[in-house]
Amino acid sequence: MASTLSERLSRLVKTMRGQARITEGNVADMLREVRLALLEADVALPVVRDFIARVKDKALGQQVVGSLNPGQALVGIVHKELAATMGELDANGALKPPADIDLATQPPAVLLMAGLQGSGKTTTTAKLARHLITRRKKKVLTVSADVYRPAAIEQLKTVTRQAGAEWFASTPEQKPREIALAALDHAKRHFFDVLIVDTAGRLAIDEALMAEIRELHAAVKPVETLFVVDAMQGQDAVNVAKAFKEALPLTGIVLTKLDGDSRGGAALSVRQVTGAPIKFAGTSEKIDGLEVFDAERHAGRVLGMGDIVALVEEVQKGVDIDEAKKLAEKVKSGSGFDLNDFLAQISQMKKMGGLAGLVDKLPSALAEKAAGADMGRAERDVRRMEGIINSMTPLERRKPELIKATRKRRIAAGAGVQVQEVNRLLNQFEQMQGMMKKMQGGGLMKMMRRMGGGMGGMGGLPGLPPR
Repeated sequence: MASTLSERLSRLVKTMRGQARITEGNVADMLREVRLALLEADVALPVVRDFIARVKDKALGQQVVGSLNPGQALVGIVHKELAATMGELDANGALKPPADIDLATQPPAVLLMAGLQGSGKTTTTAKLARHLITRRKKKVLTVSADVYRPAAIEQLKTVTRQAGAEWFASTPEQKPREIALAALDHAKRHFFDVLIVDTAGRLAIDEALMAEIRELHAAVKPVETLFVVDAMQGQDAVNVAKAFKEALPLTGIVLTKLDGDSRGGAALSVRQVTGAPIKFAGTSEKIDGLEVFDAERHAGRVLGMGDIVALVEEVQKGVDIDEAKKLAEKVKSGSGFDLNDFLAQISQMKKMGGLAGLVDKLPSALAEKAAGADMGRAERDVRRMEGIINSMTPLERRKPELIKATRKRRIAAGAGVQVQEVNRLLNQFEQMQGMMKKMQGGGLMKMMRRMGGGMGGMGGLPGLPPR
């Protein structure tokens, strides 16, 4: 949905440049493009009709303010209505701020995960546990009540361990209600803040399974019942959402696979059908790839405006400020910049989701320029550099000048690359080392400004060609 709608609206803004007023004619042109983009994204027809009617009502007759042309003004209206459709409005019709999980209850707070087969419930359970541990500082326990899918219990055990949470054992021979109550008792006795119950994926037509999850809900009395839905599903997700709405008092929606989706109609459709707010969005396959859903920011992404706030958050989350200060002090003191420091910079970038992850959050115009560099190749180059440095001895990393022909051959063999690749890495390292030497005494801000100046053509970053 994001790419299609952004492309259509960009074309419209260009064609409407120079027009002085929003008219029925140019509104009709824009609405046609928006309608087609939403239908192509598999948004449910009733949702499309309602959305188009609201945009038309607010757009007709508006004067163009300041330097905005009609196209830009209409995009602003679409942005506002898109955010209102995906978010929650207060009594005054203003968009409410993003809402995290409400844990205002006697611990342990129980979260029940429900949804379709294959929607990503188990992975999302672990991601949510990770979010609660890192962002809310909670002690979290997970349990699988999925006694039907082979290896579902073991899968939750594995991803829970990756998330840093604790896992409660269950077996396929047990009843889901029995599993959940045993886990709840364990959570109470061991002072857990949160218990997340992963349930079996079910189909809307399977009344027996729907009855089972109603019984499970009644037994554990969750503070949140989250409906997990694959962002790539369209009408199927709408039909199942209706069934879940009738069976359970849903309190929120989690959209998965939002990162790899060019359609995304489920985001609009499921929100409208269930009436439940979208609380979280899965943004990558990584265990920390879950973020609190911000309707206004997501609307900006859909319209090609990028998400600079998310970009800043990624940098803040990935950059170790203490380590950055240590590096700055080291450079300032003249101790030098060695391959351990170079490796640390590569690791910091990986924590921020890699080059491709950062570029995805840029506004479309900048992202298009960045796409001129081969991001896939750049990511591979970064991984190769990391492998080469890891094949060196601690002494070689501290004193790269020791690395001559014999050592280069050994390092190349250990990393599975040609000697030329080792030479290329050492050349890049020497360039950065030279830059650091020039900045001795200039402090961290000077270094950041210099590196920022090299971002224009995406050169100067490890793995990317210089401008």
